[in-house]
Amino acid sequence: MAQNETVRTSLGDAVRQDIGASLAAVDAELARRYPGDPGTRQPVHTVYVPADALTADTVRTWGDRALAALDEHAPDAERLAEVLGLPSELAAPVHDRVRAKLRREPVEDLRIDFEDGYGPRPDAEEDAAAARAARIVAGAVADGTAPPYVGIRMKGMEAAVRDRGIRTLDVFLTGLTEAGGLPGGLVLTLPKVTFPQQVAAFVRLAEEFEKARGLPAGRLGFEIQIETTQSVLGPDGTATVARLIDAAEGRVTGLHYGTFDYSAACGVSPAYQSMDHPVADHAKAVMQVAAAGTGVRLSDGSTNVLPVGPGPRVHEAWRLHYGLVRRSLARAYYQGWDMHPAQLPTRYAAVYAFYREGLDAAAARLAAYVAKAGGDVLDEPATARALSGHLLRGLDCGALDFAEVAAATGLTRADLDALAGRPAAAARPPCVTRSGPAPAGAGPDVPVRRTIRRGRTGRGP
Repeated sequence: MAQNETVRTSLGDAVRQDIGASLAAVDAELARRYPGDPGTRQPVHTVYVPADALTADTVRTWGDRALAALDEHAPDAERLAEVLGLPSELAAPVHDRVRAKLRREPVEDLRIDFEDGYGPRPDAEEDAAAARAARIVAGAVADGTAPPYVGIRMKGMEAAVRDRGIRTLDVFLTGLTEAGGLPGGLVLTLPKVTFPQQVAAFVRLAEEFEKARGLPAGRLGFEIQIETTQSVLGPDGTATVARLIDAAEGRVTGLHYGTFDYSAACGVSPAYQSMDHPVADHAKAVMQVAAAGTGVRLSDGSTNVLPVGPGPRVHEAWRLHYGLVRRSLARAYYQGWDMHPAQLPTRYAAVYAFYREGLDAAAARLAAYVAKAGGDVLDEPATARALSGHLLRGLDCGALDFAEVAAATGLTRADLDALAGRPAAAARPPCVTRSGPAPAGAGPDVPVRRTIRRGRTGRGP
């Protein structure tokens, strides 16, 4: 059509304006409920440590034990490739990067467990453990040894343990606040959720603590563990996990699948309780759809087959763990649980192999999309967002270096952030702890709310 050709229409401006006005409330509701990914780093795992086993050097001890297991059972790249079936071209970079990661940052997310891993204790003992955990976390944040994300799993909102869980949370948060403030990477985990009202009660706790301590409204966020059947499917057939997210009023940051509690609730025999059982796949599929677009992130569960004992036994457990982690990654569960230091080598080997083997294809497709060069795959903006997100996750965890990503894509970090919908580097909070640089996340005392509720806003890790 010639540029000077007259374009004719049949509808007046009033029609367009009336339709826009009629959909204004829907537009606002979509923005409130589906703000999109928070655009910050997501840890690749959560390490659970019973509260009574926590020490000031827990993270370093886990790293040292993981390195010792790697040195004993896969001391070089060739041996690791043989055990895990890695392609030869990936063996050396994966092995080298795993060793470097275990030295530099062995744990990305540490959860101090006051629930199943700790059990019932006398009140005075749990009080002391919660206060001690706060002191240790505050000390690690102050000296720069804390992992990017750290927090507690309290006892849940069931009647039998509710009061104890609330008190433990209060003691821990009070201790952190009085020791210098809440770390930016603070994560709280609420287990055994069955009804939205329990989530709403946790929101009330968070609000009351914020008021009591003069914190910004929305500062405290939390994860929900999905480990009961009621949290997935209600008696009327509705997907209740979506109701849990709604009841959190913008505070929920993650949904964590609980492999063994959920499997047991479905009647699965212990020998068959696993992350790849059909009941697990169903629950996680419901979680995935319910969380899509909300900014709430997903975490898979764990395997209880530990890599301990003689070499063949360790290798067998490593292959199982490696395969389960790779399976989760392929299904877009980018986080999981690790329960033993010797699981860290295969956690990072699986994560690094996943991102490194996908580098060339993702980079080529993204470069072609930006250059509008076409090719054998026709990508759309949503796919470009996923491609850049893939590369950014690889950069966040250390699987990729920016120099190689830039060389493969021709893009800057700002370009990748923009394509993925992440905030620009200058707009990101500077660190996730109060001392020293760390990957992108919320800064100290930054509200975690992702949506507008009752006039409050915020973002978090």
